Amino acid sequence: MYDYIRDPAEIYRRSFEMLRAAADLARFPTALAPVAERLIHACGIPEIAADIAWGGDAPGAVRAALGQGRPVLVDAEMVAAGIMKARLPAENAVICTLNDPEVPALAAGRATTRSAAAVERWQPVLDGAVCVFGNAPTALFRLLELLAEGAPKPAAILGFPVGFIGAAESKDALIRDAGDIPFITLKGRLGGSAIAAAALNALLVETPR
Repeated sequence: MYDYIRDPAEIYRRSFEMLRAAADLARFPTALAPVAERLIHACGIPEIAADIAWGGDAPGAVRAALGQGRPVLVDAEMVAAGIMKARLPAENAVICTLNDPEVPALAAGRATTRSAAAVERWQPVLDGAVCVFGNAPTALFRLLELLAEGAPKPAAILGFPVGFIGAAESKDALIRDAGDIPFITLKGRLGGSAIAAAALNALLVETPR
């Protein structure tokens, strides 16, 4: 009944052809251009290219960490669900501690969100890990606080919290306070699990298995 493209390869080809025509990608280093493209593809908004920010060699840091078998730490199950696990180079663990049984009491005791409390549970595996945020600003804020307190450093931070309260501010804090930890983020309120997963997937697609 409807005239639409059915061939998946053609859909993919034309999607990225249109994306590249619509978005200004000139400012991105070669290693970051695929990430920018997949972030745009995940939300359908070419204009976000202007708000993508990064520090250090995040693509290189992520690929090195994953190649060494380091885990991926995520703030939400939806982020974990979006990661192309079959492309992880070392059968890397994808860890979400949000639903750990200890988290509600920890959150209540610290008068904070479950998302922030869940980040406390990352500390034993935080050293050299890849941290991916696609939901809670409080989780990203708490990681930055833990790092300031001397917690082990992750290999890289992909920071894409979403929303009206704290999202833009948490990403501004990441840009300002990441120090020597490589990162990629999207300034402002936009973000979300699909965008966060897309950032990591962009690097997995290019990672030799």
